[in-house]
Amino acid sequence: MSELARYRLEGKIAVVEMDDGKANALSDAMIEQVTAALTRAETEASAMVLAGREGRFCAGFDLRVMMSGPDAAKALLSRGSELLMRLYGARVPLVIACTGHALAGGALTVLTGDLRIAAAGDFRIGLNEVSIGLPVPVLAMELARDRLLPTALTRATLLGHIHSPAEALAAGYVDEVVAPGEVVTRALAEATRLSAIGSMAFRATKDRLRNRTIAHIRDTLDDDMRTLMSPAS
Repeated sequence: MSELARYRLEGKIAVVEMDDGKANALSDAMIEQVTAALTRAETEASAMVLAGREGRFCAGFDLRVMMSGPDAAKALLSRGSELLMRLYGARVPLVIACTGHALAGGALTVLTGDLRIAAAGDFRIGLNEVSIGLPVPVLAMELARDRLLPTALTRATLLGHIHSPAEALAAGYVDEVVAPGEVVTRALAEATRLSAIGSMAFRATKDRLRNRTIAHIRDTLDDDMRTLMSPAS
């Protein structure tokens, strides 16, 4: 299997860089490797940075699999949803280095970060489901509800607006926008700062902040996928 999510330690900070040479889709292999990287980071690091390559953060779920049939699509969505929940509940501070475009599942990956740094430029960040004729899944709706500003939620979900980095900052997708060449460096600096937080206090507080959303998404996932994949939907 080719290396799609490179892992390295910089001091006590785990840096995970997604790069499939294309759009950084959430394929089965990418999901498996990012999940393994997170598990490793939780055992040996004090914080983690998740980055893409320059110009591409993540294009969302692999369309080739999604279009190959309902069973394959459901399996991929199930594995990808579990990865997103793992990231959202990560046991170490997670800093997202959004190095470029982040659409659909890519935008959701951005939303899982405890702190999110985005590259300035002609990049698109957002949930495009409604604009392509699909309902927004519960998974996406609840992550958006948790992280986006209330005033931005309808535009970002129901109206399918795709944001520039500056708009993403105003909406709550990201916390900071910097020059493209500074994204990973800035994320590393923030991860180093966050790594000083006591692990017990961090984990207990994160559980209180996010476990209700995570439990709701996991409890409703199967029913929601059946609804999404029904011809009547």
